Amino acid sequence: MVVDPNPADLDLSLISLFAGWAMSGEIQRRLTADGIGGTRFNDGVVFQHVLAGPLSISALAGRMGVTQQAASKVVAELERRGLLRRVPDPADARTRWLHLTETAERAVEGARKHRAALEKELTAEFGEERVADARELLARIVDRYGEPEAIRGRRVRPPL
Repeated sequence: MVVDPNPADLDLSLISLFAGWAMSGEIQRRLTADGIGGTRFNDGVVFQHVLAGPLSISALAGRMGVTQQAASKVVAELERRGLLRRVPDPADARTRWLHLTETAERAVEGARKHRAALEKELTAEFGEERVADARELLARIVDRYGEPEAIRGRRVRPPL
């Protein structure tokens, strides 16, 4: 017999994952309502690398831990969707630097705004102390099992 799980009965790793997905989904809905639709959660994985400074496709591939061919495919898709552009390097015609487009920059700013609003709403509903405790617990989990330096260096990527 299959029983529908109660979210409160899930283990911490699953409930953390699902909570993150739920909040990300809410941010996507709000971006779409603002007219900034068309971005996907996985676009942010690439955006975080380019936000750190213009990169070549080779550097992006290295940061993401994928082949240059895989990075080129992702870049071509983001270019096609108007979220990335390649700018020639004046010092080396063979190199093209990746930059976010104005559309992608608006999506990043909109996501930041909506994440802050979401946190404010959660704080109003659950209290400042509980939200701070949740943040502290999750940060300690990242420290214990994750890579805090990867977060600081914008090199975070989903596990394979």
